[in-house]
Amino acid sequence: MNQPFIKQEKIRFQHVDYAGIVFYPRFLEMLNCLVEDWFEEALERPFSQMHESNGIPTVDLKIQFKKAARLGEVLTKKLWVNHIGDASIVCGFSFEDEQGKICLEGEVTLVNVTINEDRKDIKATPFNEKMKNRIMNYIIK
Repeated sequence: MNQPFIKQEKIRFQHVDYAGIVFYPRFLEMLNCLVEDWFEEALERPFSQMHESNGIPTVDLKIQFKKAARLGEVLTKKLWVNHIGDASIVCGFSFEDEQGKICLEGEVTLVNVTINEDRKDIKATPFNEKMKNRIMNYIIK
């Protein structure tokens, strides 16, 4: 059985608002970091190398905020694949607190693209078989 990609993140002062809870755009930054780590650590496709001629932009994002996360807490961030297409991936994600309660969950759609030299033309490009096989290790049914 496949497992999700998992990372932990401590809620820091930079993440919170005046009430001491995570300001919601910071969750989106944490999600992007999770995606970036997944590509580098699990898929062997680091963003530092990828963004010269291709990329993996987010084209759809659905998120539900379930409970506040507070300064000093450690969140467990999980990412898995719900569906893989020729050039796209639909990933589920959840962030849980230290008691296992979900703070937020949702779904993000990423598209594999190539970018021409003048960076004006961006088009969807199918994943190669090696990358598809790596991604499939994270499909959870």
